[in-house]
Amino acid sequence: MKTVLGALNPIALRLGPIQVHWYGVIIASAVVIAVALAVREGQKRAIRPDDIYDMILWALPFTLIAARLYYVAFQWSYYSQNPGEIIRIWDGGIAIYGGLIGAAIVVVLFCRSRFVPVWLMLDVAAPTVIMGQGIGRWGNFMNQEAFGRVTSLSFLQGLHLPQWLINQMYIDGAYRQPTFLYESVWDLLGFVLLMVTRHRRGWYKQGDVFLTYVAWYAFGRFFTEGMRTDSLMLFNTIRISQALSVVLFIGSIGLMVWRRRHTNQRWYLDGSGQKMVTENQ
Repeated sequence: MKTVLGALNPIALRLGPIQVHWYGVIIASAVVIAVALAVREGQKRAIRPDDIYDMILWALPFTLIAARLYYVAFQWSYYSQNPGEIIRIWDGGIAIYGGLIGAAIVVVLFCRSRFVPVWLMLDVAAPTVIMGQGIGRWGNFMNQEAFGRVTSLSFLQGLHLPQWLINQMYIDGAYRQPTFLYESVWDLLGFVLLMVTRHRRGWYKQGDVFLTYVAWYAFGRFFTEGMRTDSLMLFNTIRISQALSVVLFIGSIGLMVWRRRHTNQRWYLDGSGQKMVTENQ
């Protein structure tokens, strides 16, 4: 456990023996905002709100489980000796890439069972997902994790950061690179980019919004991961998230180009091609 002079309290609220962590509050808030935005956009693309709500109910638990299992698997040397801590997800220790893999599997299976276009659903969700990731990184900030290498106080002050943020970056006796902040800013810029461009006619075929999200996130994650000191490693030499970022960046762009050339996809703005049916009709 890190002890830091002037660090923010990771506990948001205590209700008797129950502790509500800021980490959970921030993640939950990100999910609520993301779902609201996805439902609003889904209605424009002729996807029923109930389909999105039902999908989220299935996706959330599997996403959290997959994110935790991914993290635990690559930290097994520790968790095999401390199995009781495997479920302590509120202390941090989830891998975004693991969560995204779990979520993608659920979305594909769910959409096929409801006859909802898979690529369209992924497109609707993509901007809200990267927004949620950007907000969620502040949970890492509160837990003082996902930080970078040792840096100087003058460097952090040169970034014109508020003092409370600088104080929180004093970890294990030294100031650290706020890599959580770099990734958060990158994610939120990606959110703005997708929100601004996805309604431009003639820009996106169905699937392109999602693949653009994957490429954008993977590109930024490659660099922020290289600055971190807590990366999950493969064979003690390869940063797993960096390697996966390279694969996803190349794969998403390649798939986008291939689909444009060899498949006849509907435009994103065309939606599902079905009329919305409400309970009052």
